[in-house]
Amino acid sequence: MIKSQFPFVYFNLRNKESWVLYIAMFLMGACGLAYEYTLSKIASDILGNSVRQWAVIIGVMMFFMGIGADLQKYFSDKFIVDYFIFFEILIGLAGAFGPILYIYVYGHFPMQFVLVQYFFIVLIGLIIGFEIPLITRINEQFIQQLKLNLAAVLKMDYIGSLAGALGWVFLLPLFFEQVQSAFVLGILNLLVAGFTLYFFRKMVVKKLLLSLFAIISFLAIIFGYSKATDWRVFSEQYLYRDQIVLSKTTRYQHIVLTESRSGDISCYINGHLQFKSVDEFIYHENLVHAAFEIAPIRKNILVLGGGDGLALREILKYPDVESVVLCDIDPEMTRLAKEDYYFNTINNNSLASANVTILKNNVLSAADSIDVITVSQNSFHGRKYDKTARVEIINLDAVAFIEQISGIYDIIIMDFPDPNSPDLAKLYSEQFYQTLKKKLAANGIIVQQSTSPYHAKEVFLSIGRTLTASGFSVIPYKDNVPSFGEWGWWIGGRDEYYSTATLTKRISSIEMLDVDTQYLTPEVLKGALVFGKDQLNSDEKDINTLANNLAYWYYLESWQE
Repeated sequence: MIKSQFPFVYFNLRNKESWVLYIAMFLMGACGLAYEYTLSKIASDILGNSVRQWAVIIGVMMFFMGIGADLQKYFSDKFIVDYFIFFEILIGLAGAFGPILYIYVYGHFPMQFVLVQYFFIVLIGLIIGFEIPLITRINEQFIQQLKLNLAAVLKMDYIGSLAGALGWVFLLPLFFEQVQSAFVLGILNLLVAGFTLYFFRKMVVKKLLLSLFAIISFLAIIFGYSKATDWRVFSEQYLYRDQIVLSKTTRYQHIVLTESRSGDISCYINGHLQFKSVDEFIYHENLVHAAFEIAPIRKNILVLGGGDGLALREILKYPDVESVVLCDIDPEMTRLAKEDYYFNTINNNSLASANVTILKNNVLSAADSIDVITVSQNSFHGRKYDKTARVEIINLDAVAFIEQISGIYDIIIMDFPDPNSPDLAKLYSEQFYQTLKKKLAANGIIVQQSTSPYHAKEVFLSIGRTLTASGFSVIPYKDNVPSFGEWGWWIGGRDEYYSTATLTKRISSIEMLDVDTQYLTPEVLKGALVFGKDQLNSDEKDINTLANNLAYWYYLESWQE
């Protein structure tokens, strides 16, 4: 035994077998954690409610890891290496094919999905539970001292887990789709089985059977990797009524576009409908024009969310707009909105033109200059403008952006997804709104998309209460968007400048819209202020904060009902 220069690390430098086991443990630790993440991510993309999916799946897997750690005590010492190699091959197959089978089964046999889902969760959890005890038992033949054996094995497992987490988050998405990454991880497990079979061949009893199993499994995984994209598209198609024309998994979300036989385009993010081209203009005209019609000044505009460019399409109709900053966390979404044919058709090329400069900046502070995409918007719907609106696209989390950037805006439009996760609920929190208020001009106007006042009444009302508690005076309005049903927004400004009566009077006084619209009229906008009996009444009085994530819990309760 040789002791390293670091007192807390011990290596058996004379036994290559131990080093093989350490490398195996490192790779298994990396793959094991990556499998947990992959199964959780696929399930949350399909079923939604990402926090619950991740928590439950990882919790169940860890429980069965404990069961596996206990069950391995019944494995005979004679076949200990055989067991290890067999289970490494098996986990490689399960981890590789599990994610694509998730998608296929959910599309074809949705009632059986939970059974298939937890079959793979339990199987992979059990095998991960086998791994550390089996390697420790094999390694005790080379390191007799238990404390040194455990230290070396566990150390490599934990280091491997860190490598797996970093690789899953930062490396694999650069080169592979989610389902392709699963096959890559499966290949790593097969490699562990292969070099264990080679270096410990004298200890293997069933050499021929395990060799055949490993070769067949390796070929199956290679074939699966080559077909992964085709299988995903085929399987995913059954999740949607219309033909999929774009499917893209980004670092932040899974984006799908479908096209109906009549040519209507629908956009889904993580399985949730975001818009349909047949009626999205109802939503976006309500979102934008109410604020623009009552704002005293509309030169400097901030859009938070809205990476699809549809709100921007409406904003750029106003010739007095001088500057628009659009902050969306996902650079891939804004790239698609700028370059993809289907997005361009719907957003009227609001993010694209012949004069585009693209620079990258990953960190912003109040003192920094902002690297931007500048769009020359010289014409829109045939109208010629005397000057060009400057559009800046910032790919940052909205909370970080608002905290770091300087500037005052005449209109702030918040086009976030619904608060269906704690991460999204923070964008509807008192703390966020208080920071946002500092960026709004004294007479500026804000508007917040606020989900459905009918289907998610408590969410809708909590957003209004939170805005009010944050120093805004706001009023609600709603409209029927056929794809979503009744949908609502809150509009307002600083409470020291506006009152609810003032805001209501301004909207009620609109006689003509300043720009052309496809749907919205002054009469429709005035009618949007009218709610039914008790629609705005609630026994709940609490507001949404970072500490309680109230909007998220209300959202779960509302849509589950």
